Amino acid sequence: MVQVAVCGPASATEAELTHARRVGELLAARGATVLCGGGGGVMAAVAAGARSGDGLVIAVRPDDGTAPGPVADASATLLTNLGQARNAVLVWSADAVIAVGGSWGTLSEVALAMRRGQVPVVVVGGWRVVDATGEPVPGPHHVDTPEEAVRAALADRPVRGVGADGRRA
Repeated sequence: MVQVAVCGPASATEAELTHARRVGELLAARGATVLCGGGGGVMAAVAAGARSGDGLVIAVRPDDGTAPGPVADASATLLTNLGQARNAVLVWSADAVIAVGGSWGTLSEVALAMRRGQVPVVVVGGWRVVDATGEPVPGPHHVDTPEEAVRAALADRPVRGVGADGRRA
């Protein structure tokens, strides 16, 4: 089963929440397991979207389980007690990474995924990193819609029960 980490800010805009929920719905429809940070905002929205389609959602929490706010729609929760270092666990567990929106934590997850290499990193409406001359730094694939994000994240990755056209086989 393909695992896709979906990252994004806990303090998200309405557009980011809408995009995250749709990403979750699309990933569930494709049979992918959703990994998220287990908090609010984008993390809660992607979990809700995936669970609405009977998808599997694994929340990778930064705490020991005593902090409030675990995602209600998670199928299972991993308590890392690693703080923000859990971001590395999240992206190293994924076959692809989708970032929805931008925050410092999200930027760290994108950077860790890019440093890891070997996995697609897709950004919907998030920050763009530029060099000293203002030119975009090569790396993440920027898209405009959740549909483009899921398509790019799962390109060339077989998903159980789904044909090449994206429909259930």
